[in-house]
Amino acid sequence: MTRQSRHDTTHSHSGESKRHDTTSSADDRMTLQDIQEVYARNAKWIDRLSWLDRCLTGRHRRCQFGRAAGRVLDVACGAGANFRYLPDSSEIVGIDISEPLVEQARAELETLGRSGTVEQMDAQNLGFADNSFETVISSFSTCTFPDPKIALREMARVCQSDGRILLLEHGLSNNPLIGRYQEWRADAHYEQSGCRLTQEPVEVVRRAGLSVEEFETAQFGRIRRITCTGGDDNQQRTSQ
Repeated sequence: MTRQSRHDTTHSHSGESKRHDTTSSADDRMTLQDIQEVYARNAKWIDRLSWLDRCLTGRHRRCQFGRAAGRVLDVACGAGANFRYLPDSSEIVGIDISEPLVEQARAELETLGRSGTVEQMDAQNLGFADNSFETVISSFSTCTFPDPKIALREMARVCQSDGRILLLEHGLSNNPLIGRYQEWRADAHYEQSGCRLTQEPVEVVRRAGLSVEEFETAQFGRIRRITCTGGDDNQQRTSQ
């Protein structure tokens, strides 16, 4: 696992020397409706394969989101995969654009015996006041937002100034064989799932104007755990 602190955030990470943002042009970028349709088709498989997701990403979710505190907003919460890793003391609020996944996330709260709320909502237009949450979290989501910069700026807006934005993302592997396979699959994968397989999430976060405090990589550089400062500083940066 590789860690980079905020003191290094002006330098490129070894796995990020190139930009591979698989971002489509305005003409072929998936719309919110496209994304909703994709997840409506895949919702049953997401539920059935939740055990596999826990095997592959569970420890990374626990490491990143186990330190969330206070009122927590899970943006693009999907079927609620992060809920089990949040501290018992946290207040859970989840949002997702997909109605079937919202229903699954509510069921996950019941299964876990956790209180909380889950609403259908666009991550690019969050229906919350500024500074509403101590912690904002999101996992494997910036790769699917039609405009990730807008969504990230919304996360910063609703996060308190002394809070944290905790992201778990994927990107291009620093293993040559895995990286070449990802690049080979990138276009087809985007067409099938709306996911930018080879995006560089730390660069996306920085271009949105958020202040990266630290990030870590795992699974041959494919997984990124990103910590950003919340609130006022980010809002000043994004307004410039």
